[in-house]
Amino acid sequence: MSETVLQTVGLTKYFKDKLAVDHLSLKIEKGSVCGFLGRNGAGKTTAIRMMMGLLGPTEGSAELLGCDCQNLTPKIRQRIGYVTEGHRLFRWMSIGELEKFQKAFFPKQWDEKLFDDMIEYFDLSKKQKIKSISNGQRAQVSLALTIAPNPELLIMDDPTLGLDAAIRRQFLEGMIQLIMRQGRTILFSSHILADIERVADRIVVVDKGVLKADCTVEEFRNAIKKVVFTFEKDAPAEIDIDGLLRFRTDGNVIETTLINTTDEQIKSWAKGAGAIEYNYLKLSLEDQFIDFTEPNKKGKLFDWEKN
Repeated sequence: MSETVLQTVGLTKYFKDKLAVDHLSLKIEKGSVCGFLGRNGAGKTTAIRMMMGLLGPTEGSAELLGCDCQNLTPKIRQRIGYVTEGHRLFRWMSIGELEKFQKAFFPKQWDEKLFDDMIEYFDLSKKQKIKSISNGQRAQVSLALTIAPNPELLIMDDPTLGLDAAIRRQFLEGMIQLIMRQGRTILFSSHILADIERVADRIVVVDKGVLKADCTVEEFRNAIKKVVFTFEKDAPAEIDIDGLLRFRTDGNVIETTLINTTDEQIKSWAKGAGAIEYNYLKLSLEDQFIDFTEPNKKGKLFDWEKN
């Protein structure tokens, strides 16, 4: 039987009259690498802060490792690694001083060799002051400080922010292999969908604080399709195909975005609507995410959109 490591039930947060997180309920099982996705302002950081007990919910609850997030004990916190968005570190400290400061909270589980290897890998010196290094280097130090205690649960809010593409890829893949080899669990948000696709086995999508998807990456990839239908004359005005998210018509061509629509349903609708052919467009996870969460526009932003 699988073990639930992170759970939220009806987790809700209002800031005055603005709803940031709307009754979010989810479960993350032990050993899972879960990508937490949403557009800017979707409520990801607010939800993560509530999970970490840093922000009280308006309604609902959250548990980490079986402990209520509003009452996380020191022992439970020692089993959790947390990387904040922006990688906030004490700027007046050196990397070595930060290591000693962080190590004091994890005296029995600190992996000094791992920390040293990571600092060396990133070509940093423990003598360097945080205020003297770049944003990308601060991100590297923050990640090393979080991984060194070997947390059972790792929660990261945009962990690769500030890393260049090569270092980001190498670090992320190495980190995931290390954590997963030891049965660790990871929840991380990212604006870089290629990172999610490369390492996550599950994704959670929130939009305006509402849970829109909670499934495996494979299920999401199979669910979202883009199909182009071509007609001999003008395309029909009415489109009643099951699972239609949105469509765009251009003369005798209709480009559709569909969700959970079977190939047989697509074939049947094409025949019934009189399409002379239809083709599937290849989509990346990023393409699918954008289509899935794209708001319905009330007007055109650019002149060329009127064509």
